[in-house]
Amino acid sequence: MAKPLMAKATAVWLVDNTTISFKQIADFVGMHELEIQGIADGEVAAGVKGFDPMANNQLTQDEIDKAQANPLHKLKLKFNPAAAGEEKRRGPRYTPLSKRQDRPNSILWLVKFHPELSDGQIAKLVGTTKPTIQSIRERTHWNISSMQPIDPVALGLCRQSELDAVVQKAAAKKAAEGGVMSDDERRKLVSTEQSLEMDAEPKIPSAIEGLETFTLGGGLSSEDEKKEEEIPDADSFFNLPSGGDDEDEDEDPRF
Repeated sequence: MAKPLMAKATAVWLVDNTTISFKQIADFVGMHELEIQGIADGEVAAGVKGFDPMANNQLTQDEIDKAQANPLHKLKLKFNPAAAGEEKRRGPRYTPLSKRQDRPNSILWLVKFHPELSDGQIAKLVGTTKPTIQSIRERTHWNISSMQPIDPVALGLCRQSELDAVVQKAAAKKAAEGGVMSDDERRKLVSTEQSLEMDAEPKIPSAIEGLETFTLGGGLSSEDEKKEEEIPDADSFFNLPSGGDDEDEDEDPRF
């Protein structure tokens, strides 16, 4: 389904000037219903000026009236020759100036925690170039010593759904190639929702490694009992041979 131009600004106008439900607006502009509610609460798109969809040949008054009268009615975008092919246009992802300095940190995070992603996938995900990714992979980047791996979703450079989609594609490729994956690798190659639903493999803490067969109950084994019987009691170590002690003390052993 085609989306209107300046979707967020259009959503702001519809929230401010109509009584259309959040769900109808969200479906029309391609946003989440909670984002539309955030616009109404003033928490999302603060400072964004509304974009009139009727004045810009995207909606008709009749379509808005139908949507206000029927909450189940879905808004239909008016055909606009200027918007033809807008969704097919491809190019590098735009990154705001305020977030471009965080882009190397996000690349480092992707390289570290998702090494299965190709340079092309990372470049499309966070809007960077392959030479930059390669320099970070090889740790030859001029600022590599000051970088910290940070999740690109947390930085706002991409959406979680976009990251999950790329990881899912990598998981399918990994499965097609075959090979046994560890638990950590499986968690890296699945989406966030699937990863949270997995059962963790039981791991023995490093502090007690080697004590897996240790038991608290029961007696000693037959070998341990035999060794215990061979060990003399403490008194036998200090008992000297009886008789002739005084005579031996007077005699010089050299004669």
